Amino acid sequence: MRDISASAVMMGLLAAFVGYAASFAIVLAGLTAAGASAGQAATGLFFATLGMGVCSIWLPAITRIPAAVAWSTPGAAFLASSVALPGGFGEAVGAMILTAGLIVLTGIIPALGRVVAAIPKPIASALLAGVLLKLCLAPAVGLGAAPWLVLPVLVAWVVGMALHRLAAMPMAVAAFVSVLVVTVDAGAMPPLASLSLPEMSFVPPVFTLRAFVSVALPLYLVTMAGQNIPGFAVLELNGYPVSRQSFLRKTGVASLLIAPFGAIPVNMSAITAAMMCGEDAGADPARRYWAAITSGVAYLALALAAGAITTLAGLAPAVLITAVAGLALIPALVGSLSAAFADKAQTEAPALTFLIAASGMTLLGVSGAFWGVLIGVLIWTVKRLRP
Repeated sequence: MRDISASAVMMGLLAAFVGYAASFAIVLAGLTAAGASAGQAATGLFFATLGMGVCSIWLPAITRIPAAVAWSTPGAAFLASSVALPGGFGEAVGAMILTAGLIVLTGIIPALGRVVAAIPKPIASALLAGVLLKLCLAPAVGLGAAPWLVLPVLVAWVVGMALHRLAAMPMAVAAFVSVLVVTVDAGAMPPLASLSLPEMSFVPPVFTLRAFVSVALPLYLVTMAGQNIPGFAVLELNGYPVSRQSFLRKTGVASLLIAPFGAIPVNMSAITAAMMCGEDAGADPARRYWAAITSGVAYLALALAAGAITTLAGLAPAVLITAVAGLALIPALVGSLSAAFADKAQTEAPALTFLIAASGMTLLGVSGAFWGVLIGVLIWTVKRLRP
């Protein structure tokens, strides 16, 4: 307790607010697209928030480094852009359990992590960009379909971005709530009783080879490439020792425990971790871990609001909620596209990976995300081996 500081607490609260405001709409969109009912989506949101809250307290407390944990935002975006599985949400839950199992195995078997790291970075970045593209188009689509709903949110996002990039999504969410208050009929507002905690209902998982190849593997890849690997890099760049295998085992087990309730995986955070690793979280780097612990406590409090947030978000037109989610992903899309085409000698492979993953196609019952990576790696290898 002697290490706690006011700057670390303030930065932890800010990081939790920014992280949650920027991505809760993406999580809800992903669960809904995967076939979850409103109650199942609320339960999934609750357990995902609970998982990252517990891990954000647990890991920094035992390691004394700002090892922040977040839910898999790229994974939620992947679910939102994918075609729903024929087996419904139960089959999607089975895929999420398998994804969590793969993360645990990566923490146990270092060779598996090396296989993932061996995928060329431009291919992994192109996969992430393809997964994000559909949601990132949602603000433009929404602007054409319902301009008076989406325009205030877009303007608030631009103003926030002009002030500070971290202010963009909180201002967009504030505008979203304002639009909701103005446009929703007071009689449609739910009673206070319906804003309580969601039912903690277990979703019977359905395990299929189709779900493993189409959902579990791509979800695992985007979680590792889009969250875990950058999260480790942020900590290492700031001079903190990182036990990658241990962190993967712990976040994988946490994901395994919450997945049966429809929660997306949790993983190392990159953006909010960068906030909590810097000087704004305290002058002494050895005491900044309290920022991550504070963010975990804030996430536990936000988990209690999962039912209310899901109910209120359900009142919004679908075009509005996807527009908010899309705005949150634009910086990630820009970053992944830049990394995908950084190597001017290797543009065809990431281009095909990006296009196939973004197309939403399925071949032999398997999603385009899998085929995009397979074809991209094949072309990349052929070009490298060519005399």
